[in-house]
Amino acid sequence: MNVLWNIGLIVAGLGGISGFLMLWKIPRAVEGASTLRESPRISIIIPARNEEGRIVPLLQSLQAQNFKPYEVIVVDDDSSDRTAVIARSNGATVIPNPKIDNGWIGKSSACWEGAKAATGEWLLFLDADTRLVREDSLRRIAATFSLAAGEFGILSFQPYHTVRQGYEHLSALFNIIVMAGMNVFSVFDDRVRGAGSFGPCILTRRETYFETGGHAAVKDAVMDDLALGERYRQAGYPVRCFGGRGCIDFRMYPEGLRQLVEGWTKSFGTASKSTHPLIMAMIVLWIAAGFLTTLLLAGALLLAADSFWGSIAVYFAYMLQLFWLARRTGNFRFVYFLFYPVLLLFFCVVHVWSLYLGKVRRSVRWRGRNIKV
Repeated sequence: MNVLWNIGLIVAGLGGISGFLMLWKIPRAVEGASTLRESPRISIIIPARNEEGRIVPLLQSLQAQNFKPYEVIVVDDDSSDRTAVIARSNGATVIPNPKIDNGWIGKSSACWEGAKAATGEWLLFLDADTRLVREDSLRRIAATFSLAAGEFGILSFQPYHTVRQGYEHLSALFNIIVMAGMNVFSVFDDRVRGAGSFGPCILTRRETYFETGGHAAVKDAVMDDLALGERYRQAGYPVRCFGGRGCIDFRMYPEGLRQLVEGWTKSFGTASKSTHPLIMAMIVLWIAAGFLTTLLLAGALLLAADSFWGSIAVYFAYMLQLFWLARRTGNFRFVYFLFYPVLLLFFCVVHVWSLYLGKVRRSVRWRGRNIKV
């Protein structure tokens, strides 16, 4: 038992170290936004399919900005609800996108139609469930693009996850791994190639967008954000990713557990292919450490082993790290992490199901659409 305990402790320790290294730093939007060289004309483009219950906070937050967007365009992506009516009543220009054909997949078609209709010099694509949390958020995003990105390539933000219901904590590991899997927040920094961009918030210059082909060039990609980022890199443009805490947030899958499973199923089977092997190894080791700490504690309880208190200490150490990492991505509550093996198991089951749908059935479902992958 002592030998197994020592081996388990070493593996758990290596996994814990991997957890820190894979999310070494998460940069945020710059302060001091008054240093903008000028006031760029920013067109906000919001692809929206059946978003009547989510889009109002975003539109209201745009109206509250002290740096007003040049225009707000909502692309009604064949909605069957009141999305278009609500968008118009909140000051947005609404254009229809009634049909997807000719190989288009997902929201790429709506983004492309919105970009063609936009007249601003900068294009900011925002998901309908996002929200700018401060009145200067738009100015800070623009300043980050100007100062940190040199108005070059893509600037993208992963919004901070606002959690309200208990079941939403099942997204904790997904959020952590989405951030880590972008390859840009680890200790290796630029020495590891980035995976792409964050889809909920993408800012780019209009001329660059159309030069690279924009969403039309990645119309057949399920994960259009990753594909768009890769397209920019192939064209020689940088892609910079930031964390959205304190600037932009979102609430994911508020309709319930079924939507949460459907959403993460769509994302993960495809997205995992973009993660660098070194980062993937760190993620796998970190998840394995979580299961191992659980097994060590269970074994000590069943066998009444001398390592009982040590197993508890290791269990709680991993729990505290998991909670710390999760809080960097969303406002998750501590009590749910006391039972973190449930979160680990849920993640693994959904990930395996996602791989099955992507590799065997070659189809996933999202927003009432069957998407071929």
